Amino acid sequence: MTQPSLQQLGRAVIQLEAEAVGALADRLDADFGRACEIMLATPGRVIVVGMGKSGHIGGKIAATLASTGTPAFFVHPGEASHGDLGMITMTDVVLAISNSGETAEILTILPLIKRMGVKLVALTGNPQSTLARQADAHINVGVTQEACPLNLAPTASTTAALAMGDALAVALFQSRGFTEEDFARSHPGGMLGRRLLMYVSDIMHSGAKIPLVSEDASLREALLEMTSKGLGMTGVTDGGQRLCGIYTDGDLRRTLNRGDDVYTVKIRDVMTRGPKTTRPDRLAAETVQLMRSANINGLFVVDDDNRVVGALNMHDLLKAGVV
Repeated sequence: MTQPSLQQLGRAVIQLEAEAVGALADRLDADFGRACEIMLATPGRVIVVGMGKSGHIGGKIAATLASTGTPAFFVHPGEASHGDLGMITMTDVVLAISNSGETAEILTILPLIKRMGVKLVALTGNPQSTLARQADAHINVGVTQEACPLNLAPTASTTAALAMGDALAVALFQSRGFTEEDFARSHPGGMLGRRLLMYVSDIMHSGAKIPLVSEDASLREALLEMTSKGLGMTGVTDGGQRLCGIYTDGDLRRTLNRGDDVYTVKIRDVMTRGPKTTRPDRLAAETVQLMRSANINGLFVVDDDNRVVGALNMHDLLKAGVV
């Protein structure tokens, strides 16, 4: 096949699968809400089962549910008949995925699930199937045609099931009031966790590492403090040790442009008054937004009395993986 014909075939597959997913939205009915209510009400976990390609989709759905506030895991229905059924308890709900609704391995364990009183939610492409009729809530994820030219390989049907799984997961986490911080707690090892869970207090320089001078200091003394602490700035405090100003590398360039004598001028005469500040209990991600909106590279961390407790710059945020 030529490249143009291959590209055309690829576009046709994507279009067909997009139409299959779009059809789900038009067909979504009260059973979707009932399925959500069942899963929200369970004190246990959502146990996802599926064979073959449906099993692969089930694994992804279980992972999405678990990472968005609904405890869930995947159980292979074939293994369930040989001992793994013990993973399912009476407080759980089973989410079964089968395009035909007649998958033998799932039907085998249905009587045991029913005997335990476990609620059953089914995703099938056949509302008249055994699995659909046995379910406490059935969601129709059927497609008119697979993207496979032979109409055999699970393609559009698995895409539709995956999309419906995402719809369930999002509806559930919205209902639970799931927040960004909740999401980050289940992703602590990734960039997202660092961005959402890290606080200013985790990153800031503190104690003797904070560049500070009094407002009576000379500009020369302020420059020495800036150089020794290496943050490209120094804070200026009043007699009560409260932050009253800031002096940065940018301020130095402006001072030199004016022709001020760095040996004689006082820092209070050239500092920037009322600088932007942040709090130690503020999320680092919020502080990044503050710095970007104010077009600044560093700021000081203050307490409720405006006393300096820390300092940080954009380089610190980059090192921490927040930016």
